[in-house]
Amino acid sequence: MVSVVGPAQSALAECEDAFAASAGMFAAACAELSAPEAAVMTHGQLEDLLGARMREVTRQLFQDHLTLRASNEVRRQDVVDAAGVGRSRIERGRRRLMATVFGKVTVVRIAYRGTGVGDLHPADAVLNLPDGMHSHGLARLAAIESARGSFADACERINAHTGSGIGHRQVQELAIGAAADIDAFYDSLVPAPCTDTTPLVLSVDGKGVVIRPEALRADTAKAAAAKGGNAMKTRLASGEKHGRKRMATLGAVYDAEPAPRTVDDIIADPDQQDDAVHGRALERRQGPKARSKWLCGSVNDTAAQVVAAVFDQAEHRDPGHRRPWVVLVDGARHQIDLIKAEAQQRGVDVHVIVDLIHVLEYLWRAAWCLHDIGDASAESWVARHARVLLAGGVQQTAAVLETAARAAGLHGAQRKGIDEAVNYLTGKAEHLRYDTALEHGWPIATGIIEGACRHLVKDRLDITGARWGLAGAEAVLKLRAVRANGDFDAYWAWHQQQELIRNHQTRYRDQVIPAA
Repeated sequence: MVSVVGPAQSALAECEDAFAASAGMFAAACAELSAPEAAVMTHGQLEDLLGARMREVTRQLFQDHLTLRASNEVRRQDVVDAAGVGRSRIERGRRRLMATVFGKVTVVRIAYRGTGVGDLHPADAVLNLPDGMHSHGLARLAAIESARGSFADACERINAHTGSGIGHRQVQELAIGAAADIDAFYDSLVPAPCTDTTPLVLSVDGKGVVIRPEALRADTAKAAAAKGGNAMKTRLASGEKHGRKRMATLGAVYDAEPAPRTVDDIIADPDQQDDAVHGRALERRQGPKARSKWLCGSVNDTAAQVVAAVFDQAEHRDPGHRRPWVVLVDGARHQIDLIKAEAQQRGVDVHVIVDLIHVLEYLWRAAWCLHDIGDASAESWVARHARVLLAGGVQQTAAVLETAARAAGLHGAQRKGIDEAVNYLTGKAEHLRYDTALEHGWPIATGIIEGACRHLVKDRLDITGARWGLAGAEAVLKLRAVRANGDFDAYWAWHQQQELIRNHQTRYRDQVIPAA
């Protein structure tokens, strides 16, 4: 009797042959779990056993699949590089090693060769193999873990999860490569639609990062050199620090539907009870809520470049300058000057508002010139003057403070806090129009960018003992920003597509991978 083997049976037999090695390893693991020794294992021991065995089974499955691909690869016709030079000869069995999240595997494929030119491997493009040894999966883990904690911790976590044996420097290099396309990714996004009445809010701030000497900005390095080097070889000189800081500049752009408020919604009147007569508290209206938030940061670019990037993002959302642009700052003169210059260059009207919290700090300094430390009445004093400020009385507040200092007979250092507050209020008066901001429903506090400084910089780049190289600090800052924006998964898919174009498609004529 003759048995007839159909296409399905033939394909199944071929599959069984191709994956015989991984199937054998799985069977061995099953036998190990069926043995009497396994019957007395704790669940923790079983987890460890299966974790080790299944990782190797998965690695072998990956290898078996690559081996099957290699055996089925057929010669492609008309393999021509980007310069128009063809590859007329082939070499089968060309091998390369790749480290994956499951372990190391070997990729075998056909190399297309020509005289005096580099080889081409179209099968690499189909797999979208990385330019280096480490897979995109390992690079993704390096990006995520490096953004969370130190490179050393990231290395430890990746190795515990994958058993890949990746090194500290390799994790850092993978993180740097992973951040390469973040700026271009955001340039490609289509902004969410908004009405012309929706405020477009911009904010910029800075935070110092401890940088290795070779990565300092030229002015900082020059200033450090002017102070003289350390003559001691075994310890730091008095007052000397291990590293000096380079300023990281953070930027934020977001949409916020207008939410008009009054002074009472911000600070309660200290001289009145909250509607106690009627037995209920006054309800305060909430301020505008941020949505479609975009954060950016750079330790490499100058403050002017980051301000320009923030304005680029804002113009991406409102190219016709039809919406109200509100810029929140902490009062730093340099930032305000950069913002005004950028706005003038682009022909856009901006409403610069100094963060209310920073202004309140000046009022508190003035309060301690007139009150004893710990005096509870200082709080009511600050609240009264803050309410006047919120109502638009900047000059009125400055005049009252000056009068109070003279009435109290304060001189010199005794009135320093008041003098600082008066100078700040008069110098920033045009940016303290809180009455206008509240009427239009705009935000008046820099909580978004302040939070970004803490989250993006302090919580990661300012960890104990960290001294950064420029490339590593820049990559981590950008990766933390894209994760804070909630865009990492979308970015990673886009990044892999850019890797395909960069590493493979650009090597071929018309960026087309030759078909099999």
